[in-house]
Amino acid sequence: MNYLQALILAIIEGLTEFLPVSSTGHMVLTSSIMGIAHDDFVKLFTVAIQLGAILAVVVVYWKKFINLNSIDFYVKLAIAVVPALIFGYLLNNFIDDKLGNPIFIAIVLFLGGIILLFIDRFFKNPTITSESEISYPKAFKIGLYQVLAVCFPGLSRSAATIIGGMQQKLTKSAAAEFSFFLAVPTMIAATGYKLLKGHELLNAQNIKILLFGNAIAFIVAIIAIKSFINFLTKHGFRIFGWYRIVVGLLIIGLYLAGVEINVF
Repeated sequence: MNYLQALILAIIEGLTEFLPVSSTGHMVLTSSIMGIAHDDFVKLFTVAIQLGAILAVVVVYWKKFINLNSIDFYVKLAIAVVPALIFGYLLNNFIDDKLGNPIFIAIVLFLGGIILLFIDRFFKNPTITSESEISYPKAFKIGLYQVLAVCFPGLSRSAATIIGGMQQKLTKSAAAEFSFFLAVPTMIAATGYKLLKGHELLNAQNIKILLFGNAIAFIVAIIAIKSFINFLTKHGFRIFGWYRIVVGLLIIGLYLAGVEINVF
């Protein structure tokens, strides 16, 4: 992997981590296009640079994260993250296998897009407008939705948790913010586990590329976070649904046409 490839993947991560389009799916498909998807360091990189994007959440919402009087906030995040940690660990081999399967990701993108076309109609009359109103049971239920995204690459962690929040009567903006908050412990755990498993890949050059990628993802993610909630509140999920459908169909069409997905 060179710096240009790292730059492209980091920009995609920063733009898509908090959108309901699957950042992991986009990075896997992009690395396939560049012909580097099967490189072990690239697989580590696509997970580890999520840390840069997640740190952007801490910066944007720094008052929430440094409020030592708000222990309740951290308890809710801990409760919500537990299901993903358990299933992510137990199904690690399955997840890694699907991460290397662009067609599986394309199908999940397509099916998830169909769901997003209609999701705005499903949850009406929300009653919870902020994280402080979320109960512990509701936090846990939102965490269960995150499990779906962890186990099925291409589904989108943010889409799953935002929909989970809306199902628990959160407004779109409150659900999006809690999804951002929940991403912090989830991605820290995922990144730490991946780095621990792949520590032998971390030579001096790869560490430099990893730091570079995280820095780019961090900068781009700050912009994406500040823009996404307003857009979601005004326009809903439909545009993301159509986008996912188009991308999914494009990849599936190329596969059916006999194009070698991992090198096109």
